[in-house]
Amino acid sequence: MLGPNRFAPRLCDVSLAELEAAGIRGLILDLDNTVVSWGGSEVAREHLAWVSDARDRGFRLVMLSNNFSERVMRVAEQMEIPFVASALKPLPTGFLAAVRRLGLPRRQVAVVGDQLFTDVLGAKLCGLYSILTEPLARRDHPVTGVFRFLERLMLPQRRQP
Repeated sequence: MLGPNRFAPRLCDVSLAELEAAGIRGLILDLDNTVVSWGGSEVAREHLAWVSDARDRGFRLVMLSNNFSERVMRVAEQMEIPFVASALKPLPTGFLAAVRRLGLPRRQVAVVGDQLFTDVLGAKLCGLYSILTEPLARRDHPVTGVFRFLERLMLPQRRQP
């Protein structure tokens, strides 16, 4: 239940060709430490280029975050994608709202995020494909530190302090 379908060092390292081959047409992107560093607001050039390539290939994208709307909106606007804020991940409600925004069946949707207990677990609870990335920065919300410790126990080869 907690094992991601794939791993990638960063968002821009996720292979769009492999996702296409797997039948994935929609992408749900996490915000903090996946698209921008925790608390950050500027999307890296390589992530913007990846999003542009995804759009050019016909992927539908949406951002899903536990953050409040204003901050999520500022980042999503840079990427020119819709968003779902205050998602309460890993509960299914936010994920299902994001799937509805994509307008695709669940089997064609992948979630890309840096946390095992929010992004991957939420994806699995909803029957979605999951891709776990490494966090962009070591800085995190204080509660996330507890989950990072548990992640290292579950995936010692992926999560080094």
